[in-house]
Amino acid sequence: MRIAPLLCLAALLAAPLASASYSYQVKNRRIEPRQTLAGALHEAALPDEQVEAVISALEGVFDFRKSRPGDQFRLVLRDGVLDFFDYRQSAVDEWQVRRDGDKYVGSKRTIEVEKQVSLVSLEISTSLYEAALAAGEDPSIGVVLADVFAWDIDFYRDTRKGDKARALVEKFVSKGRVLRYGEVLAAAYEGGLVGTKRVFRFQPPNEQANYFQEDGSSARKTFLKSPLKFAHITSTFGSRFHPVLQYVKNHNGVDYGTPIGTPVWAVADGTVTKAQNTGAGGNTVCVRHINGLETCYLHLSKYGAGVRVGSRVSQKQVIAYSGNTGRSTGPHLHFALKRNGQFVNPLTQKYPRAEPLPKAQLPDFLARAKELASQLDSVSMAAVAGTPGPGPQAAAATP
Repeated sequence: MRIAPLLCLAALLAAPLASASYSYQVKNRRIEPRQTLAGALHEAALPDEQVEAVISALEGVFDFRKSRPGDQFRLVLRDGVLDFFDYRQSAVDEWQVRRDGDKYVGSKRTIEVEKQVSLVSLEISTSLYEAALAAGEDPSIGVVLADVFAWDIDFYRDTRKGDKARALVEKFVSKGRVLRYGEVLAAAYEGGLVGTKRVFRFQPPNEQANYFQEDGSSARKTFLKSPLKFAHITSTFGSRFHPVLQYVKNHNGVDYGTPIGTPVWAVADGTVTKAQNTGAGGNTVCVRHINGLETCYLHLSKYGAGVRVGSRVSQKQVIAYSGNTGRSTGPHLHFALKRNGQFVNPLTQKYPRAEPLPKAQLPDFLARAKELASQLDSVSMAAVAGTPGPGPQAAAATP
């Protein structure tokens, strides 16, 4: 993505006759917290008039309000005068300013992105993260799979060595590099504890896409298994020795150890009944659900956008961020579940699945699921036969 400017610069530096009388300097910088682009350019010792020239060239091309800490930029100076400016926010968001005679011209680079549908196969030895690295995949594929199986698998508690996961997933690729993963079209998980799970993405006409099992029953349950994608349990439900109060006390929930700022999901659709600091519980959100169920999330660092008493929230909506507020010995999330006003153990509850597909839509789904299943199974069949399966870039037909 950044090859062309580097090649141009390399060519200039490598041409002895053309560049003998020129002196080139390259400065690589990042936008620091609370720093504007103009401020960063001044910090890089670019003269005032050249800073103004860069800003003027980018007006109408780049929204300066979207400049953020960590953005990278590069200055190429020829004999102390700016020759080229390159500003990069992501693999597909890059802007340039080039000197054209006595003026500077700004533009946004056009990056070609191709969508592929690929087969990903993972075998877990220690964690989903390590399995992704071992398979040559970006670790973010673990987050994608955790999202798909959130109703059936807690990827911290339920995974075992030797578990296998495979998925037919969209990849957005530029110049051979995977920029990000898109939708998971189908996925299978074979676990020593959870057994075999298979889900298929299907979008009925004029409806939102959802995941279903092979027979058309919903993969979605009324409640998620965990309010976090990844976190380890530090304290379970029941009687325990309280680390702050120093005596045995009932622990009416489950504690998840997780860094401050980790997104917290609503485990089910519902209405917010509490969003305030509760003293010992710190910043707290409680949500009322159907069938007399209520969930509470404690010790939060901050609330999610639009989360207030009376607001409706949906399953998997980020309602808050974990923290260390209230009576807490370290960053964690305390998650509690009430049934008809009484605390119950969140880890032992059984929840029903959502409504299955209507019978009228079942034939279309079954045909689609059969097609996707054959592509998923080709991975395991190849592994059993001892022959190489489809590589990470083996594209299937884009739906």
